[in-house]
Amino acid sequence: MRACCDFRVVDESADWIVVDKPAPLAVHPANGKVEPTLLGGLECLLAAEMAGGRGLSILTRLDRETSGLVLVAKSLEAAREFSRQMEARTVSKVYLAVVHGWPEWEEKRVDEPILRAGEVGESLIWLRQRVHAGGRDCATDFKVEQRFERDGGRFSLIRCFPETGRMHQIRVHLEHAGHPLVGDKIYGTDGSAYLAQMEDALTEEMRRSLILPRHALHAMSLEVAWGGDRLRWECAMAEDLARFVRGEALDPAAWLS
Repeated sequence: MRACCDFRVVDESADWIVVDKPAPLAVHPANGKVEPTLLGGLECLLAAEMAGGRGLSILTRLDRETSGLVLVAKSLEAAREFSRQMEARTVSKVYLAVVHGWPEWEEKRVDEPILRAGEVGESLIWLRQRVHAGGRDCATDFKVEQRFERDGGRFSLIRCFPETGRMHQIRVHLEHAGHPLVGDKIYGTDGSAYLAQMEDALTEEMRRSLILPRHALHAMSLEVAWGGDRLRWECAMAEDLARFVRGEALDPAAWLS
């Protein structure tokens, strides 16, 4: 996929800003790679405020392939307050996921600890997490929104309610539930597509297996407390995922990097 810094501002105050981040835009610079990032775009957008000595703190960090809402503090007060709420687990987040298969359940809670896979076994992918009794507590609730068929396969649209905020939590718990994300290069696979992508060497067979050029996860809703009120923001599912759910033809050009 081609990364462009074309995020949309959803809401803003003197202390915070909420944006709708597209995939595959990275939130922060990583591994010395020179590329567009959400942080860089925000620094340009808010250059006048930052010139006055303010800094930015990205609070709801999304993987580069996850689209949707991101909350960013523009003041130290907001950064501290929202961080406190996240630690207390009073920030409400809802995601939409497109997964392989039709779950036998309508609603399900996965309450399984996770940790980095390399801590308890061999893993070629440093970022990969896994369910393990020795991990940190982790809980996600799932609700099936829609089951559908396309191109000879069965898929589901699932609403996800993460109670905790561990790395890759939703992706790990969906894999554990037997319904990994469509397009996920790490979970529900042997990880070879992820390693190949790092070398810009994805094969046509890998692309056919993945179906989508990015994993099908979207942060659709976010709710926090601020100034004595509860603030809630929503953004519609990213258009590439919506087209997939509607059964529309896939765009081969979306794989271009």
